[in-house]
Amino acid sequence: MTRTHRLFQLMQALRNAAPPATASSLAQSLGVTPRTIYRDIDALRGLGAVIDGAAGFGYTLVEDAALPPLSFADEELEALVLGLREVGVVGDPALAKAAESALSKLRARLPASQAHRLEHAVLTARRFAPLPEPGVDVIELRQATWDERTIRFDYSDVESRQTTRSADPLSIVYMQASHCLLAYCHLRSDFRAFRLDRMRNLDVTSASFRPRRVPMLRECLAQMSA
Repeated sequence: MTRTHRLFQLMQALRNAAPPATASSLAQSLGVTPRTIYRDIDALRGLGAVIDGAAGFGYTLVEDAALPPLSFADEELEALVLGLREVGVVGDPALAKAAESALSKLRARLPASQAHRLEHAVLTARRFAPLPEPGVDVIELRQATWDERTIRFDYSDVESRQTTRSADPLSIVYMQASHCLLAYCHLRSDFRAFRLDRMRNLDVTSASFRPRRVPMLRECLAQMSA
């Protein structure tokens, strides 16, 4: 790990931690020694970050110089918090973690007069029936969709019939009961929605269908709406 990368990680750890964050806890999360944390805190302060605290007491990130303050209307801030909390509830594990990280970055950019609205927002999201776990790596699937690469996977339908599919991934939809992939299925020569919990053995091929994803998605949504 380069020192620059470690400093970025330390800033993120300070954003995420309940203040004050001790050097030992920060060192454990980054896999370094407390002495390294002391040196890196000094380096961040030298770069302009306002970090309160000292060795033996813990550290609190007061102001992140890399992130200028933002100002939101109260309703805009509530909408952002609700949206990110909703992602944390309905998203796959990687997206849920990303939503938590985004909230911490948002907290670092808010002026003090609005910070309490993020900490004590009146809106939240809850799910009491857990969603089924995806059967494939959703990060890899999202990347294949962005890259417009044809994928192959094993699929079990509602009657537990097993098939191997080749498809062009178009979009991932987070629905009430499950997460679904909208795709053009080569086996059926038509658009299909595949439940992620019924997919297995994802293989991203070298075949590209760029730049047809956006028009194909429009056609898919229009067909499903009809």
